[in-house]
Amino acid sequence: MDIRHDDEALAMLTATVAAELKAHGRRLATAESCTGGWIAKLCTDLAGSSAWFERGLVTYSNEAKQEMLGVGVSDLYRFGAVSEEVAAAMASGALRFSRADCALAVTGIAGPEGGTPDKPVGTVCFGWAMPGDIVETERHRFSGDREGVRRATVGLALRGLLDRLARPGRV
Repeated sequence: MDIRHDDEALAMLTATVAAELKAHGRRLATAESCTGGWIAKLCTDLAGSSAWFERGLVTYSNEAKQEMLGVGVSDLYRFGAVSEEVAAAMASGALRFSRADCALAVTGIAGPEGGTPDKPVGTVCFGWAMPGDIVETERHRFSGDREGVRRATVGLALRGLLDRLARPGRV
């Protein structure tokens, strides 16, 4: 697995995701917090992305997560915005409020401030919603500065989507 997160590697990864989505007639929606729309930007950098990229939502605040994605106040209060539960709700909401077939969501603490002992800087939660009401999540902790955490987040989100699309019966 390529773990480079430079511009070239991220562009190549996005092109691979695009090819997989196009080959199977799927459309993607993104719900981003800590990456601020970086994933959507990479997707729309590709000419013809309207064939497979449906929409991108930047839901940085808790209010935006609630209003635009239907994330429950109780989930935000109980688990916090940076949690697998909220990432799952974000991904599900991106599907529910779009015309996409699959969605990915990211929420995390890119730093340099905002970390806690339970959720230190670099903690990021991911959600992927796939056809058939399948929602999967992961939690990772990345090292590095704000830019490095965000780049690693973008890369893992796209690789995670690609991995899920490649599973038998998923596309």
